[in-house]
Amino acid sequence: MSEDFLHYLWKYRLFASSLSTTYGEPIDIISPGIHNHNEGPDFSNARLRIGETLWAGNVEIHINSSDWIRHGHQNNPVYDSVILHVVLNHDMKQEIGTMPVAEIRENIDYRIYDAYKSFITSKNWVPCIHQIGSVDKEEVSLWLERMLIERLERKSEYIQDFLTLTGNDWEGVFYLMLARSFGFNLNALPFEMMARSLPFKVLAKHLDNPMQLEALIFGQAGLLDQYLTDPWPQQLFAEYSFLRKKYNLVPISPHLWRFMRMRPVNFPTVRLAQFASLLAGQVNLLSRVLECSNARDLIGVFDTAASGFWDTHYHFNKESANERKNLGHSSAVLLVINAVLPFMFVYGRAIADDELCNRALGYYMQIPGESNNITRQWKTAGMDTTTSFNSQALIGLKSDYCDKFRCLDCRIGNLLLRNPGQQAFL
Repeated sequence: MSEDFLHYLWKYRLFASSLSTTYGEPIDIISPGIHNHNEGPDFSNARLRIGETLWAGNVEIHINSSDWIRHGHQNNPVYDSVILHVVLNHDMKQEIGTMPVAEIRENIDYRIYDAYKSFITSKNWVPCIHQIGSVDKEEVSLWLERMLIERLERKSEYIQDFLTLTGNDWEGVFYLMLARSFGFNLNALPFEMMARSLPFKVLAKHLDNPMQLEALIFGQAGLLDQYLTDPWPQQLFAEYSFLRKKYNLVPISPHLWRFMRMRPVNFPTVRLAQFASLLAGQVNLLSRVLECSNARDLIGVFDTAASGFWDTHYHFNKESANERKNLGHSSAVLLVINAVLPFMFVYGRAIADDELCNRALGYYMQIPGESNNITRQWKTAGMDTTTSFNSQALIGLKSDYCDKFRCLDCRIGNLLLRNPGQQAFL
């Protein structure tokens, strides 16, 4: 049995019988306190009635009471405010000062523990895949809202990195986020590296010149050199050579880009050209995005196509059949889901604009859910994946909770574990 499981029992007061101290005094848990995941006692600000006395303070939980000595708590003043030591086994002959100890091995509902063990040892796609359909839909809906917000908050971490990099320039952050998302997983990192090497303040000076934009972007991507034979890439290389010296730019390595096992329409060359086309003439792209009143208009902002040269090319030195290289609706939707809406949510929080945050969440409800291996599995389990609100939340639930067996931290897992007699745990 793990301490995490004991924390779970204490937090939700899931004991089969009333607790008492090793001296036989009854314990009434008025409030279990606030679960502390950092250094210090496991629960702070608990309120307990032990015997006839009302106590307020911290609670420490261990498997064995001797763990208190083993962990050196007796020498750490942080633990002086502990009012109760909760243990599975009281294995110490001598008490620790006057601190009450509660041994709970006889108070545990072992049906809950058996259910928990079945989860953390499960070989299923997610531990509760056979039980999740029995959970109240409203409870699931509330938890998925929490999952989406957690997912957006995690994305705020690299947005903060971008803010530092750009000197708190939100337009520069938006540019970096778009660039990374244009890489569509396989080329996300080189796209981001290219954008980091080409500051938006430099690029912004050339937004009214599509040729210079394409020269700067392909040049910093490391894909322009003197050996290109077609007149267009030769022109790009000549322009880039001048701009590179002007701005003292250093391109990334061309070997970072991945072309293998990819449809030609998704080649990084095509995506880079589409990215340049999107930015061309968009002096106020961020403002245009923030002014959209619905998801359809927002997606429409990214209705772009690569420049004419790419109609007959996937590579600079190799012609292909004539085909307009539009970004495509599905790709525009992914850009909005993975870059634009997280940016709107985090930006809204940063400027204390609740309306903007709520608008971002509302757009997720307007956009259909993605169809991928994870969402298809959830759909098979009976989960609603019709909106990107739910599909994004379920992707986060799978990666951050199910894959890590964080059933004790999951609202759905909690509801199932609290009623083990009603579930068929497999």
